[in-house]
Amino acid sequence: MSKVTVAALQLGSDPAGTAATLQRILAFEAEIAASGAKLVVLPEAILGGYPKGEAFGTRLGYRTDAGRESFARYFAQAVDLDGPEVAALAGLTARTGAWIVAGVVERAGSTLYCTALFLDPEKGVVAKHRKLMPTGTERLVWGMGDGSTMPVVDTPAGQAGAAICWENYMPLFRTAMYSKGVTLWCAPTVDERDVWRSAMRHIAHEGRCFVISACQVLPSPAALGREVEDWRADRPLIRGGSMIVSPLGDVLAGPLEGEAGLIAAAIDPEDIVRARYDLDPVGHYARPDLFRLTVNEDGPARPQGG
Repeated sequence: MSKVTVAALQLGSDPAGTAATLQRILAFEAEIAASGAKLVVLPEAILGGYPKGEAFGTRLGYRTDAGRESFARYFAQAVDLDGPEVAALAGLTARTGAWIVAGVVERAGSTLYCTALFLDPEKGVVAKHRKLMPTGTERLVWGMGDGSTMPVVDTPAGQAGAAICWENYMPLFRTAMYSKGVTLWCAPTVDERDVWRSAMRHIAHEGRCFVISACQVLPSPAALGREVEDWRADRPLIRGGSMIVSPLGDVLAGPLEGEAGLIAAAIDPEDIVRARYDLDPVGHYARPDLFRLTVNEDGPARPQGG
């Protein structure tokens, strides 16, 4: 099989809001098309925003009116799956021919979810994955996903699945995704740390799959006109670090730091077979006689009428 190009688009949510962020994404259209990428991964919560440093007025046991107003403003920046922002992303995929895996803040009723959307150039949104476990105080603003949104999607570049930020650290989730045959591990994130980059290499090496990590990049709070408690005003809120990794854990592109940009790499799908010669985590290197994983892929339980 011939090589295909995959890419990660690193940029940050615009402080002016979702509409401005969408324009930032669309401005990369020519570069995406020129790269020839068959699949492009965008960062976590790029549409809707990642409110780093925001407490939403919450302390244990009470919420403030000011915090509720902050949440209402944040809620207004989220996207509806049938809304104009997602339609614009679908148009971008159609014009460039590249699949897009995009991190968005999804509005569903009165609940927000941190979601990765899978967009096909011909069909638009074909699947979504909701973050299973919002991390720490993310639980103030995001609901938990469930097993009904854990897709692995057939794309021209391979079998794509998504794990958002720290759910990459959930061993059983990784095993479940490996068992679904994932070969393109898409990791939208806001984690900029060196240990995250080590984790991306580990997952590629453990799962014997290609990893595409797309991180937001945001300047310092001072540059954004914000104050963040216990944060140096001159230090970037998120410094980026997007990267593409081979099935043997070798870095093929990136990490890109401190600036927006598109990174790309030509990958050989046959490298999956070569890498799994000596380690197939759910095949010949598994021990199903000793270990079993049960996954509930049903949606959330609904109240029954009485």
